[in-house]
Amino acid sequence: MLAVQALVAGYGGSRVLHGIDLRVDAGEVVTLLGRNGMGKTTTIRAIMGLLPPDAGRIAFDGADITGVPPHRIAQRGIGLVPEGRQVFPTLSVEENLVATAANRAGGAPRWTLPRVLALFPRLAERRRNLGARLSGGEQQMVAIGRALMTNPRLLILDEATEGLAPLVRAEIWSVLATLREEGQAILLIDKNLAAIQRLADRHVVIEKGRVVWTGSSAELAAAPEIRDTYLHV
Repeated sequence: MLAVQALVAGYGGSRVLHGIDLRVDAGEVVTLLGRNGMGKTTTIRAIMGLLPPDAGRIAFDGADITGVPPHRIAQRGIGLVPEGRQVFPTLSVEENLVATAANRAGGAPRWTLPRVLALFPRLAERRRNLGARLSGGEQQMVAIGRALMTNPRLLILDEATEGLAPLVRAEIWSVLATLREEGQAILLIDKNLAAIQRLADRHVVIEKGRVVWTGSSAELAAAPEIRDTYLHV
């Protein structure tokens, strides 16, 4: 579904990515792992067209989307839950959700407002509350729901549970497990190794803008040297 090949990108004269390769197949959950500042968010920004790559190729469903404007990439079926949530502070929960609603595949949409509110009962209780009046966890639920309302074929989450209370984190992981069971393809950044090893099919570890390891959850669990060298602070 998503194929990134030899991706090179950076900011100004500073190169951050030095030939990233990764793929996400249909129905697969893949994580992008690494310590802070290693290029994870830069990779996501390049995939979404928010940062023009200097070299390499990004393909989605076989079509080259390298350098395509972000709105066109979203229209192709990639939904983003950005780092920092970025909910609209002066819009209500409901308005935040319906603002991005789309059904580009035709037929009955998988994700509608009632279904998102059923997935996140807390949002149903606060559907009239403004974005600025929500807790961090509630804002993250809105950000996930907003991305689902685009009915994406691939869902990308940058720091899915960072800074959230334990109960909220558990709810987010439960939701992501439900999405996986439904066949939703997901590319995920997060630091909770225990949770992502339960959820994901494969992991891609990057260090200083280069892929240094890829493998399954079982392989990651059996490789403490990878965790100690590239993932622990």
